[in-house]
Amino acid sequence: MPSPSFNLGRPQTGANGPHSTAPGLRPRQWQSQLIQLLRRRLHQHPNGSCDVLIHAGPGAGKTLGALLGFQRLQQEGQLRRFAVFCHRSSIAEQWLVAAGRLGLRLQAWHPALADPEAGDGLLFTYQSAGRNLHELEGLLGKGLLENRGEPWLAIADEVHHLGLDPEEPEASAWGQAFSQLSAGARLRMGLTGTPFRADNLAFCAARRVRVHDGQEWLEQITPDLSVEPRELIAAGDVRPLEFRFQDGWVDHGRLGETVEEGHTVSVGDSERSPLSLEQRESWRARNLRRAISLGDSSSIALRVLLGARRRLELVRRQHPGAGGLVIARSIAHARRLCGLLEEEGDRVLLVHSQDPEANTRLQAFKAGQADWLVSIDMCAEGFDAPRLRVVAYLTTVVTRTRFVQAITRAVRLDGERAELEALPRHPSYVFAPADPLLMQIARTWSLSEPYLLRPRANEAATAEPGGCGRSGSLPLQALEDGAGAVIPMRGPQLPNFLMQR
Repeated sequence: MPSPSFNLGRPQTGANGPHSTAPGLRPRQWQSQLIQLLRRRLHQHPNGSCDVLIHAGPGAGKTLGALLGFQRLQQEGQLRRFAVFCHRSSIAEQWLVAAGRLGLRLQAWHPALADPEAGDGLLFTYQSAGRNLHELEGLLGKGLLENRGEPWLAIADEVHHLGLDPEEPEASAWGQAFSQLSAGARLRMGLTGTPFRADNLAFCAARRVRVHDGQEWLEQITPDLSVEPRELIAAGDVRPLEFRFQDGWVDHGRLGETVEEGHTVSVGDSERSPLSLEQRESWRARNLRRAISLGDSSSIALRVLLGARRRLELVRRQHPGAGGLVIARSIAHARRLCGLLEEEGDRVLLVHSQDPEANTRLQAFKAGQADWLVSIDMCAEGFDAPRLRVVAYLTTVVTRTRFVQAITRAVRLDGERAELEALPRHPSYVFAPADPLLMQIARTWSLSEPYLLRPRANEAATAEPGGCGRSGSLPLQALEDGAGAVIPMRGPQLPNFLMQR
């Protein structure tokens, strides 16, 4: 069957100019909607600038969609140039590759760039934009546009990084820099796969709407176009996810002698707590710290890792080049996980932010030179490895943003696999300790939830925006005896718990 992904031909010279794309280009439905949306916004605001926020899940094709939108509007004479801002150099490289596929001349900006006015657009990292703010103000005000009358598009990739704090503007330097540099843009487009933040801040290029939650007026960040992961799954554009949460008893202090099922029991100065049933927040966090430790008596982390490894072996029967990702808590923790996998004969690569060879190792994993990639905060937004099919989540970070970013590294599939697999696509798998908050996020990962900006006085009493708080309508319960079992969950819309396998 044909792949639902872009069918890109080589750039050809056509009636619309030398940068027209080949007629074989078939955008996805939501990208066609994006082009129409951009046209409407330009028509509705003929004399001023306007913002557009696009929320699309990983694998949706945000980069190509945004570039295609600009290209069509450039061909129609509504936009002349564009500038892309992104938060990592590795993501910047992906923008350059995607622009080349569409025949757009995008060049990465640096202070020694010979001719910044050449081509269709310039590419910046948020960090370089902030560091060279004064120089770039002159460039974007004159050089990029050739004169101040030419309309241009500013694109902010993963725009939720551009937080805006009116009380501490210096704390959100990236957001302030982008706002300042894009002030003259005809249109500002924010792209994000996770349209919320953990700090209750708004972000750039995002429309805010006043809503009432029954008790008070709040502000809600409202995307102009939202493409939920469940829609992408149904269309076959990305893989569904299945979850395997490892439950167990967590001991604190000396090992107790007796346990009453479903309750924490004290024996002397020791306590035992069921991982999936713990309701006290301080104990829940304490349980998770123990559960990911390889030296803990519960062996939960070891069972998570071994379960992930067994699943990868099964996946490879149909997908020989498949690989796995382990998210670790620290460098020392990651090294121990690497050691365990290597003892089983697996090829393992470790990446972390302090490693100067991290990007080289990431590329090596993408090329199939390792079975497993063990990472600390390196494999989130922008990490694109379609061979990734199994994720073992062994860290104490339980925010919705970080968990969803980590697990959705495994939803992408390339054109070759898309040709081989029928619909629905074969799932990828996530293994993790049965932490109540992680399970709650897993139930709704494929749905878009509103990001509400609450008054500062209420921040301490609210859960993280985006829905990672506890829900009374979704009881958390383990299967059978409540501990020691694996709790399976399926996507995209997840029931409470399925039958244990």
